Amino acid sequence: MTEDDQDHGGAGQRSAAQQEKWKAKGVALRAFFYIAGTHVFAAFVMLLFYLGEHAQK
Repeated sequence: MTEDDQDHGGAGQRSAAQQEKWKAKGVALRAFFYIAGTHVFAAFVMLLFYLGEHAQK
């Protein structure tokens, strides 16, 4: 074992920590896209209501 393995808990724990950081980034990215997508959809629906309200009848 090297000093780096002893200081950081070994290769297995470093790998697990890296996987957890990667998963957290994935969750944050997915949440961002879901929130952004919901806002885009809401804006589209509002546009449809606006156009329907101002349509010539």
